[in-house]
Amino acid sequence: MSADPHCIFCKIVAGQIPSKKVYEDEQVLAFHDIHPWAPVHILIIPKRHIASMADVTEAESQLLGHMVALGPKLMKELGVTNGFRHVINTGQDGGQEVYHLHLHVMGGPRPWLKG
Repeated sequence: MSADPHCIFCKIVAGQIPSKKVYEDEQVLAFHDIHPWAPVHILIIPKRHIASMADVTEAESQLLGHMVALGPKLMKELGVTNGFRHVINTGQDGGQEVYHLHLHVMGGPRPWLKG
């Protein structure tokens, strides 16, 4: 499995940096974002280092499908029942801050939108 020794997410996968894990299998790791944008905000990352969506090829189709399909399952387990969103930022102009592919899954009540 490829890893970048300078990548914070590769260090999380390797257990060198702690995370609040939600899910883990052979291909992916999911954990709570340390700077959440929503009441429930998790990241789903491949264990193998892929810098961004710009580096994805057809060979990663199954991995990406697994990541996207996992989002609803984890949101339900975390008590999010009224909607959520998936976001993947790609590259500098796309707002990517950590150059290890990651899927944000965000949901939960947002009381400031009601009223």
